This record gives sequence, C-alpha cells and structure tokens, in this order.
Amino acid sequence: MADPEFDYIIVGSGTAGCVLANRLSEDKDVRVCMIEAGPPDKSPRIHIPAAVATLLFDEKMSWGYKTVPQKNLDGRVIPIPRGKVLGGCSSTNGMVYYRGHPRDYDDWAAAVNTGWSFREVLPYFIRSENNTTWGDSPWHGSDGPIVVSDINRLNPLIDTFLAATDELGYARCEDFNGTLEPEGFNSRQGTIDKGRRVSGVTAYINPVKDRENLTIMTDSLVTRVLLQDRRAQGVEVNAGGEIRKLKASREVIVAGGSFGSPQILMLSGIGAGDELQELGIAVRHDLPAVGKNLHDHPAVGILCHMKTSESYGLSWRALPRDIGNVFEYLLLRRGPLASNMFEAMGFLHTEDGLDRPDVQFVFQPAARNKKFRPIPIGHGYAMNPLCLYPKSRGTVSLAGPDPHAKPLIDPNLLDDERDIQSLVRAIRICREILNASPFAATGGEEYAPGPDVDDDEGLKDYIRGSVVTVHHPVSTCRMGADEASVVDPELRVRGVEGLRVVDASVFPSLIGGNTNAAVVMVAEKAADLIRGIPAPDPIDPEK
Repeated sequence: MADPEFDYIIVGSGTAGCVLANRLSEDKDVRVCMIEAGPPDKSPRIHIPAAVATLLFDEKMSWGYKTVPQKNLDGRVIPIPRGKVLGGCSSTNGMVYYRGHPRDYDDWAAAVNTGWSFREVLPYFIRSENNTTWGDSPWHGSDGPIVVSDINRLNPLIDTFLAATDELGYARCEDFNGTLEPEGFNSRQGTIDKGRRVSGVTAYINPVKDRENLTIMTDSLVTRVLLQDRRAQGVEVNAGGEIRKLKASREVIVAGGSFGSPQILMLSGIGAGDELQELGIAVRHDLPAVGKNLHDHPAVGILCHMKTSESYGLSWRALPRDIGNVFEYLLLRRGPLASNMFEAMGFLHTEDGLDRPDVQFVFQPAARNKKFRPIPIGHGYAMNPLCLYPKSRGTVSLAGPDPHAKPLIDPNLLDDERDIQSLVRAIRICREILNASPFAATGGEEYAPGPDVDDDEGLKDYIRGSVVTVHHPVSTCRMGADEASVVDPELRVRGVEGLRVVDASVFPSLIGGNTNAAVVMVAEKAADLIRGIPAPDPIDPEK
C-alpha cells in the first residue's frame, strides 16, 4: 500500500505545530499531517498544573537533552528539558503567559525589515487569547483558543513578597501584557483553565481532532526532509521501526523547536557544508547559519529556608493541610494543585541608560531543595533572577548522521562578561527584597548562596556553579533580511522551495521574558502567510 500524500506536513506537535495543524486544516480542501516523535498526552500529570516539575525529566515525555560541558561554568553539564509528547513543551512547561517587552518586536521588525513590529503582531496575540481577567482590554483577546487566567488562590507568601517590593519603592505593574512599559512587580497569569493546563493540544487540537483532513501521528520520528532539486518533497519517518516516506505537495513545515529544527535540517543536508561533509552527510544546500546563534535566559536562585509553613512543600506539620489540598483539587479543581507555583514576578532595570528592563525576577513560594526533587520537601521560598538579554551565543550541531543521536547543544553560557555582571546586580536586588521587613515574620534564612557570599567574586563563583537556563532557547534558524539568516521574513528556508521553519528557532533575537506566547503568535502569523491571508491591520492599543 502506497504511503499517503498530504498538502502540508508539519514536523513536530509542539506549540507551533498545534497552531498550524488547526489553522491549516480549517481549509477542508487541504490535507494536513502533524508528526510527533513522542506519545499522546495521556498522563494525568500533564494536566495538573502543580505537577509540572514531575514532567521535566520524565524519560517517557522528555528528549533527555543535556548541554556539552560548559567552559565558563567549570565544565558543568546542564540538563535541558524539552517535551517529547503530543503538545511538546506546551504539555510540560510552566504555563506562564507573558508576551515579552513590546520593543522586542520592534527590534525584530528592524532586523527583518517588515511585518514583525509590535503593532503588527499584537493582532495575533489577541486572536489566540481568551483572557478571563483582561478580556475587555484593547490589549487582550476574549474568544481565542488559549485560556489565560489569574491563579485562583495565591500562596500567602505572595502578599509578603509584594509588600516587600512596595516597602522598597518598586512599582506595581497592573497588567504585564497591557502596557508599553512592563516594569515593576505583581502576580502573574498562566495558561490554566478551571484548574487544568492549557496546552497546544487542549487549545488547538482537541477541538478539531476529528477533522477528516487532519492526520496526527505520534511515536513517529522524522529522520529527514526529502529534497529534490532544492525543493522539499516530503519527509522520511521512522514509525515504530517502519521507515515510511510521506509526500507533501505544497510544503513541509519544520516545527521541532530550537534544537530539533536545526537538527532535522542538518540531517537533511541543509546546513554548514563543511561540517556536514565531515559527518558524511551529503550537502543538499550550504546554509552556514543553521544551528548558530543559540541563546537562552541564564538564571540563578536565591534560596531560603523558613520557620513557618505557609509555603508549598511537604512536611509533617503541614500534612493535614496538604491532604485537604488534594481533596479540594479532586472535587473542585482549586487550591495549590491548580497553581503552577510560579505566582509572582517583576521586571527592573539594574543599571542606568537601558530602554527596557534587563532582568526578570521570579518569586517561588516553595522550598527549593539543593538536590532536585519534583515535589518540594520542607518549607521555604526562592527568588530567581533571569538575565533577559544575554550577549553570549552558542550552537546546536550534530553528533553524527544517526537521527536518533541527540544533538550537541552548547549554549556557551556566560561567555560574555556582561551576562554575569547582570546577574550579580540582580542578586543584590533580590537580597534587598528578601531582607525587607515583611519577610521577618517567616523566620526566613538564606542558605544559597548564603549571607557570607557577598563580594562580587564570590557571587560570580556562585553563579558559575549554579546557573541554569530557564528553557527559552531561540534563534538557531534565525529569521532575517540578510543572506546569513536561515529563513526569510515569511519563514521560508533560504534557497529551498516548499520548506519553512515555524517555532522559537526563527526568533531574530530573544525576547525579554517567557517565550511560549510569542511562539503562538509566530505560528498564527505563519498560518496566514502560508494560506495567503492578508495580515490584519496593526493595532495601537493606546489610541
């Protein structure tokens, strides 16, 4: 029996893949196939927000990526969770909804020359959103597929944290996604609906999964894009050990993320020619920028124990409350288990002369154990500063021609001294907040890095020994107007017909915050570009 032919084949079922599968299959005259390497999203833990930490390193739902030894971190190897399940990282991420700073997109427009300014992309953010708090605002949507909501009941430590920032004179930001100048502190919204995770699958796929023109394949690894005379013809897939060749009459759309997308292109012979030849891969199109320009948000943690038990965390003294929380969730889908536990954040300039905040601060009202545990043991809280605009750049490359081999991921963290300086300044701000009088009643004590680590060199050593990424990798298939970019402003791979990339790998640069909402926007816009639908009118919400 011959393998079927489709109009569009989407490689990857992460956030972007789900959006594209939904939007492209709206046209009943086209046949759409979305292919996922991992299993369906059946695990109950995916859908319980507080279970997020149990998913990050689950071998059944994660790619199990790690960095190569980091030369600036004393050779440390850092785990990099990426979802290998229907929905990709949207089924395993922290469910935070933040779009980034508006000027980030104006920078994109300047880099690609057209189409990607904040006023031009805002309609796509609005189209995708159903905001239960801000739906009447001109900045937000109220009937899109992605439900965005406030945490239904914040941990009491959030009031303590915000009182501390108030005491120090920091501003409150009423709506982080509803202003041209998102700076200050407040609680934050998440992609949670009635106590359950909102993923690419629940928002975009489940409502349309019965469309006759939409095929969804799981447990199927795309090994390469099939090319003929620099035109994508389809893909080769390993489905349960069976090698199949699926044809795409219109386009192949690679949506494998910032690690998977460059890996697939390189396995297909699209990448730096000399590097591919060394691995014995036939060069189909020499495109040196594939896999370059990798960057992510580096972050560290300021960790505190506490004497009281308001925080999330298991202990004998909190056992009756924790049992009650389980029954509250089972019966009402409310309470701590309906929270992603990342409930408050802020954005600040840490030095003068910047046109937007350079550090994001995340407050977690839960114990952070030195050895990772998916469920916090004991009581405490943590404050995590993120360097929003890192200068360091890394690479993704192939370990060899075997498509089952994990790529070599080198984010080259802290290669630029400015990144570590930003985090040193941020740690000092964290300490001011955590030492403010509202925290006195908790009996909190910092244990990492510890109060004795106070000079710049000591803090830098702590950062090098503990810094991680926060899983926002971008730009390995960079969009641009220059010939050195991988895709053009319409996300078409340069020099190859019928092939696009649509995911965070195409970001011209990293945005100042969490990346999932921006990936949704990119995919919504890509769907219009692919279908030839005119872009919506730009929106200026302040007019």
